[in-house]
Amino acid sequence: MKAATPRQMNEIDGITIRQVGIPGIILMENAALGVVNEVNELLNGVKGRNIIVFSGKGNNGGDAFAAARHLHNKGARIFHYVLCKKSEITGDAAINLNILENMGLEITELLDGSQLEPVRMQLAVSDAVIDGIFGTGFKGNVSGMAKDTIDIINKANKYVVSIDIPSGVTGETGKVPGICIRATSTVTFALPKVGLLVHPGCEYVGRLVVSDIGIPSTVIDAMDIKTNCPTAREISRLIPSRHADSNKGNYGRIFIISGSVGMTGAGCLSARAALRSGAGLVYLGVPSALTHIYDASLTESITIPLDDGGGGYLSKNCIQSILDKMNRMDAAAIGPGLSTNEDISEVVASVVENACIPLILDADALNCISGDVSVLSRKKAQVVVTPHPGEMARLTGMSIEQVQNDRLKAAVEFSGRWGVITVLKGARTVIASPDGTAYINPTGNSGMATGGTGDVLTGVIAGLAGQGLNLFEAAAAGAYIHGLCGDRAAAGKGEHGLIAGDLAEELPFVIKELVTGNI
Repeated sequence: MKAATPRQMNEIDGITIRQVGIPGIILMENAALGVVNEVNELLNGVKGRNIIVFSGKGNNGGDAFAAARHLHNKGARIFHYVLCKKSEITGDAAINLNILENMGLEITELLDGSQLEPVRMQLAVSDAVIDGIFGTGFKGNVSGMAKDTIDIINKANKYVVSIDIPSGVTGETGKVPGICIRATSTVTFALPKVGLLVHPGCEYVGRLVVSDIGIPSTVIDAMDIKTNCPTAREISRLIPSRHADSNKGNYGRIFIISGSVGMTGAGCLSARAALRSGAGLVYLGVPSALTHIYDASLTESITIPLDDGGGGYLSKNCIQSILDKMNRMDAAAIGPGLSTNEDISEVVASVVENACIPLILDADALNCISGDVSVLSRKKAQVVVTPHPGEMARLTGMSIEQVQNDRLKAAVEFSGRWGVITVLKGARTVIASPDGTAYINPTGNSGMATGGTGDVLTGVIAGLAGQGLNLFEAAAAGAYIHGLCGDRAAAGKGEHGLIAGDLAEELPFVIKELVTGNI
């Protein structure tokens, strides 16, 4: 599903109104119905319920006026406040305001702090709140009456349905510079907005509902929108099919180069994840001195000892052996548990420069190239890099704060600069391609903030790429599936005790749910 910026959404609305000929007031009416449906579902019916509505002076307020009318007609008791003078409201919003007043509903101008105590008392006996104060174009700090009103709404601890975006979230970036509505649900229209999908904005959204308001799909498809939010249905279509007349060779040979003293678990997790993702054969290239550890830990993978000079760290003498073996593989990954030294850096650079199959760079492989990122310009094959924010900071020369301040921009710019696919890990992982297309992944939780989960992701991406997905699809699907495994594991075990191995064990069940549509 595409994810729009406020500017893009305004352009879509404008084309729909001016060129297609659908009046704005019809779009507003349809938007209101989406809000009404969500309120009705939250309250299990609205008849006899007390619903308090807050409107601003823009179209968001107009949506709230129209929603209030429908809720009133369904038997709800409506208490409506507008955070401006009514005379300031214009256009389609003014039409819906006039309709409400013609129906005899009272709309109170909320202009003075002395009015807040009655509002607070009304909130105490209300069943739900509709937030139509600010729309997706909001920027800056909330101040004045809006700030005080949002504060008492949040403290009332009621069901809150935000229209299009919680008031206080910046629709373009998801930044929340000041106070903000904490919504139970947010009903957004036509497409999710970028600010709803990224941190910190997504923390205020609650349940995100994308409501169809009648904008033709041809209008949306004609827009050059490069940011997306994957859905389960879209990801399910990417999962490679299985055929009765097949064998292990049909599902990919994966080569994972991993391991160093004290870091053997990382490769084990990657190998297990690749197999659990459907890969037919997984080869694990490891330091010779550590082979016995992998042989004892893994039963389904094939261990390949690589020259380490007897010290448990890859030697540059293993480079030709790695390259010879890669020629017989379908996808490769390098980095989990690898450690860093001069020899390993030379190994990584040689793999990047000579690999002719899809290649995933993770963990210490990224640390090895951070001193000379230009090695990426000498690659022969498609490459995925999978940095966490700290690794991304080292790769780009930015601070972690700068990376986190606009994760989407950081990933897209890095991909464009070096011609790689970037998987910027963390809360709401961003997957970006060199042409600027990006996915903001909606799955995952804080329980995944534990050692080894990134190694699992590397294995999933490699496993999917080895089965024939192009590397961008494998990265997007891998991140979604990986996060969903974390969500399934947390649902059963909670987030505090989640470990990386839990994700690997959930993989076959999550993939089965996606394939069968039972999700």
